Amino acid sequence: MLDMENQSAPPRARRKHRSLAQELVTELSERIRNGELKRGDKLPTESAIMEEQGVSRTVVREAISRLQASGLVETRHGIGTFVLDTPSPSGFRIDPATIVTLRDVLAILELRISLEVESAGLAAQRRSTEQLADMRAALDALNESASHASDAVGADFQFHMAIALSTGNRYFTDIMNHLGTSIIPRTRLNSARLAHDDQQHYMNRLSREHEEIYDAIARQDSDAARAAMRLHLTNSRERLRHAHEEAESQRA
Repeated sequence: MLDMENQSAPPRARRKHRSLAQELVTELSERIRNGELKRGDKLPTESAIMEEQGVSRTVVREAISRLQASGLVETRHGIGTFVLDTPSPSGFRIDPATIVTLRDVLAILELRISLEVESAGLAAQRRSTEQLADMRAALDALNESASHASDAVGADFQFHMAIALSTGNRYFTDIMNHLGTSIIPRTRLNSARLAHDDQQHYMNRLSREHEEIYDAIARQDSDAARAAMRLHLTNSRERLRHAHEEAESQRA
């Protein structure tokens, strides 16, 4: 279950509704991906989702709108919202549960470089003002949650998902939703420790890399956005590769 603010939760800094909407998109997409919600199933009502997740009607409607845009659901007026599609078990499949070792994470980072470099370039060309605001909200959430690894992972994923959504190409969002937060190394590994870096310094470096991606997309510079995304993911890969090689040499 997502850690969203609700009436009974302890007081905490209020996050923008766009950030909450993306968390809800991730939650519902995961239910579709794991088969809890199947093709033809009706989503819970807006009121039920509001009560379950502790979010406003505005957040629920925005999340449903994003799911519609990515082709996962359709709303039939007066009836409800229904699941349109689920990943085919015989089709492309990467099981997030298998991404458990450094070698696995390095391989996923190679895949992300080929995918997300172009995603950033297209996002710079096609992003809307609202989509840019979604990226900004995700970065702000990431900066606020730097000391909480699980929250930081969610915000990190939301930033990359916002870029994918800005391409206007559902297949970028499909594969990102399919992989989920497992594509962020910190879900499985303490990357700062492996890179021999203190957590704050590590998060500061990640923040700078993300800001460079955001700035390029904001000024609609496709080449700079591709370069900044490549640098960010390549740096992540090389930091982990170095840690992997050092761990291997110590075992030898």
